[in-house]
Amino acid sequence: MNPSEEFVEQGISQENLKRVSCTTVLTLAYQSLGVVYGDLSISPLYVYKTTFSGKLSLHENDEEIYGVLSFIFWTITLIALVKYVFIVMLADDNGEGGTFALYSLLCRHAGLSILPNQQAADEKLSAYVREGSADTWQSSSLKSFFNKHQRFHKGLLIFVLLGTGMAIADGVLTPAISVLSAVSGVKLKITGLHENYVVIISCIILVGLFSLQHHGTHRVAFMFAPIATAWLLCLTGIGAYNIFRWNSHIYRALSPIYMFKFLRSTSIEGWVSLGGVVLAITGVEAMFANLGHFSPLSIKIAFTFLVYPSLLLTYMGEAAFLSKHHEDIQRSFYKSIPEAVFWPVFIVATSAAVVGSQAVISATFSIISQCCALNCFPHVRIVHTSSKICGQIYIPEVNWLLMCLSLAVTIGLRDTNMMGHAYGLAVTTVMFVTTCLMALVMIIVWKQKIISAIAFLLFFGSMELLYISACIFKVPEGAWIALAMSSVFMAIMYVWNYGTMKKHQFDMENKVSMNRIVSLGPSLGMVRVPGIGLVYTNLATGVPAVFGHFVTNLPAFHQVLVFVCIKSVQVPYVCEEERLLISRVGPTECGMFRCILRYGYKDLQQENYNLEHRLVSGLVQFVETEEESASKATTDLCEEFGNSHVEVFDSLARTITNPNHEEDRVRSSRDIQVTKSDIGHVESFLLKAESLQILTAKESGVTYVFGHSYAKAKKSSSIFKKFAINVVYAFLSKNCRDPNSLLNVPPTSSLEVGMIYYV
Repeated sequence: MNPSEEFVEQGISQENLKRVSCTTVLTLAYQSLGVVYGDLSISPLYVYKTTFSGKLSLHENDEEIYGVLSFIFWTITLIALVKYVFIVMLADDNGEGGTFALYSLLCRHAGLSILPNQQAADEKLSAYVREGSADTWQSSSLKSFFNKHQRFHKGLLIFVLLGTGMAIADGVLTPAISVLSAVSGVKLKITGLHENYVVIISCIILVGLFSLQHHGTHRVAFMFAPIATAWLLCLTGIGAYNIFRWNSHIYRALSPIYMFKFLRSTSIEGWVSLGGVVLAITGVEAMFANLGHFSPLSIKIAFTFLVYPSLLLTYMGEAAFLSKHHEDIQRSFYKSIPEAVFWPVFIVATSAAVVGSQAVISATFSIISQCCALNCFPHVRIVHTSSKICGQIYIPEVNWLLMCLSLAVTIGLRDTNMMGHAYGLAVTTVMFVTTCLMALVMIIVWKQKIISAIAFLLFFGSMELLYISACIFKVPEGAWIALAMSSVFMAIMYVWNYGTMKKHQFDMENKVSMNRIVSLGPSLGMVRVPGIGLVYTNLATGVPAVFGHFVTNLPAFHQVLVFVCIKSVQVPYVCEEERLLISRVGPTECGMFRCILRYGYKDLQQENYNLEHRLVSGLVQFVETEEESASKATTDLCEEFGNSHVEVFDSLARTITNPNHEEDRVRSSRDIQVTKSDIGHVESFLLKAESLQILTAKESGVTYVFGHSYAKAKKSSSIFKKFAINVVYAFLSKNCRDPNSLLNVPPTSSLEVGMIYYV
């Protein structure tokens, strides 16, 4: 494998970028064309068509065409180029981008996270390092405000979920509008083709597209970049051809004066039509979201030197064609293609539509995976389609759901204009969420002056609110689809997060007391059978209630007990060396440990992960580390007090056998005399015996114990809460993946303990 391919597969972080050669950066820029810009590059298929739909179709003169072109130019320049390329892409989280990256930064720097089980040890993770200057009075004031008003923590989460719901809706609408727009071009050559056949062909392509997802992105990615490059070159050539043939002075329309003339002459109709203009920047969020797969410099180079000029020439050329052919406004793109190259361009356009759809589908898989990690979505099956790139995943349930929704939208609407209205609302909402989060990042993370953040928010936020208002006006004409889908997804995510947090609260309130555990003695009041028992719990501290419930009904347990907690932390990735966090629970002779498995919001829990081997190795290493620490402490004590002081041995023995309690009887120095060597041998023997005990227990077998909790709303709860918990959350819990299937646990080695908790 050559170096460039290696970097493409592993991704390049900000730190590694300094050592990357120019050849590698250019290679990444080329690769990014098929993954990052597929959605953005197919926008010319439907921008003018959607913009001049409705009442604006009555204003098809040169001034209106110039005004729309001016809006398109400044929208792409200010939002895509200035906002995303030069500002937003600087706000990466350890090289990762997207809405969750911004949320993660805010959670770490301002303590806004509502994730449970957050510990001080998490801040020692290498990816958790918070570098930067000291807090300013603005950042300190904003942090204090959030700390005093805890309800804003949940408000921020709901705001992020709003953007996430719209992003998922984008994953439904993009394949539908892209494929249908591309296939509709065939009606220009086959005029007798009924609309039903266009819909059928589009549905066949959509079914084929979603059916290929299980093969993985890496198997079809090699064709993405060539198709996207060919498509951009076609757009550039067609745009230049139309400019020189139909209107070589079209560049004058780039003046912002034409925007004011457009709004003045078209009034409300012109304002409402801006919902179509925003389609010109669909896909710019992908530049930031896909930051982890490429380097910021490569994405900037690809956009600045190829995508940006290509799109501008395309929209200018199409406007030049329309200035001479007002009657072709609803078929402008395919009409503007020269007759000799129509069919090759049509084939490339259809392929590009599939490529653009693929990029959004893959992004939706990543979004759902991150939501699962943040306890905002029910657990689903995540299939890793690449052994080298952990971010390339496939989620069967989500894939077929997206396919069904895309087919329903295509068959139900059959109109790209209505799809475009919904599409525009989804895209602009996600952009506005990013703008608001960026303003907070500028103050809290970057320590910028509050005036700079307000200026950023007002400038870009006002533009995006203008487009959102135009899209909302189109709610009766199709935009309601985006609202409906995002509301459903948002409700599912919020209800799941609410139920999960209530479950964690119940577990915290019903922990088994450590005093009660210690009072039971080394046997814990049970028959200790050979083997290792892994008790899965949602708690990172304390003994879970499921353990007490289990031993109450069956007073027998394994020789070695390990309480396993799988939790998420607010970093994108946790390296393998830092994933396990092992500690001892109770006295040494009880043989109880706690193992916390930490995952970042972009980490994926491998189903073939050899958890048993890693746990046993970690336990043995933990015990051996204790042995080394105890040996050093023994040596230091003996050197300080002398070999004849048996109290040293007694202290050591108590530390080894019962670290939490004093012995009932203190032995006299006249009872026994030991040397420093004797103490070391005894201590080493006891701890090495424990290591041997763990290995022997592993050979006897490992049993997984899962708590199966059932949530019930209290009788005094409102009807809405009863419906959310007893119906929605219960349905999601019943149909989501169980932890044992997620961890690939053999059914013969698992036990489930049922409990009911009321919220």
